[in-house]
Amino acid sequence: MTEVAEVLYLAKSRATGCWEHGSARRADGRVDIEHGRPGGQGFSADPEQLFAAGWSASFDGKEALAVLKVKVVLSDNTAIDATVDLCLVDGAYFLRARLNASLANMLPDVARMLADVARPRGPYSKAISGNIDVSIDMV
Repeated sequence: MTEVAEVLYLAKSRATGCWEHGSARRADGRVDIEHGRPGGQGFSADPEQLFAAGWSASFDGKEALAVLKVKVVLSDNTAIDATVDLCLVDGAYFLRARLNASLANMLPDVARMLADVARPRGPYSKAISGNIDVSIDMV
């Protein structure tokens, strides 16, 4: 494991039950999510949906930090949409992902530059680098 100088935050959750009928709960109980089969119906969330939610939130935060470094004002009307595909080839599962960044009131070249600055800084982007086919588009 990589040695660190300081742990900034510790997220802890526990998954119980089986794949289709279980749940994941944050250690403090503030988040309790039923999980289910990918693409399932109802109020459950599958791992791909949870990953997409976490990654889009993380990327949005890293994009805001990138803005501070280049001194550009970021509108409150920004949105990061993440799509995560669960794929199967020759019996092996893998993920593929897309981020669509909507940076309101910003020139497309500036928006692209911010996305490029933010991407390598985010923990999710670092974790999946070289492991998942990723595209980032400005919309």
